[in-house]
Amino acid sequence: MIKKKVCMLGAFAVGKTSLVQRYVNSIFSEKYQTTIGVKIDQKMVRAGGKEVNLLLWDIHGEDNFQKVKASYLTGASGYFIVMDGTRRDTLKVGLELKNMADTVVKGVPYLVLVNKSDLKEEWEITDTDIADLKDMGIEVILTSAKEGTKVEEAFLRLTELMINK
Repeated sequence: MIKKKVCMLGAFAVGKTSLVQRYVNSIFSEKYQTTIGVKIDQKMVRAGGKEVNLLLWDIHGEDNFQKVKASYLTGASGYFIVMDGTRRDTLKVGLELKNMADTVVKGVPYLVLVNKSDLKEEWEITDTDIADLKDMGIEVILTSAKEGTKVEEAFLRLTELMINK
């Protein structure tokens, strides 16, 4: 069996914990849960004909008071940068975290998830912003932890990228 460490990176309250809970337990809670430090979940998946044990590191959100420690990324096989479509500032934080991740785990697969697609009419991250990310060679998936939209697909896509690396 293959084990892969996957880190969830992003600003506070972008939906990292909600995405993990939707994926691992098929649940969504409206109640905001602040992650302190790291919460680790795991899920067995089949990808590319292989059994893969995903160790999902749900890392606290980055804000003005708390920076993500680079050491959390050590040993990661892949990561997600999660942005909140309704908050434009999470785009900048996400790109800063991607730059930090590049210094620790350069070359490992990653995806950008723009979360809260169920609130598309309230989005501050524009289609142009998303096109700009794609122009930089970044794969972007629009998700909704609340509705489960593209959550399974995102985790499966990253798993495939990791085992095919």
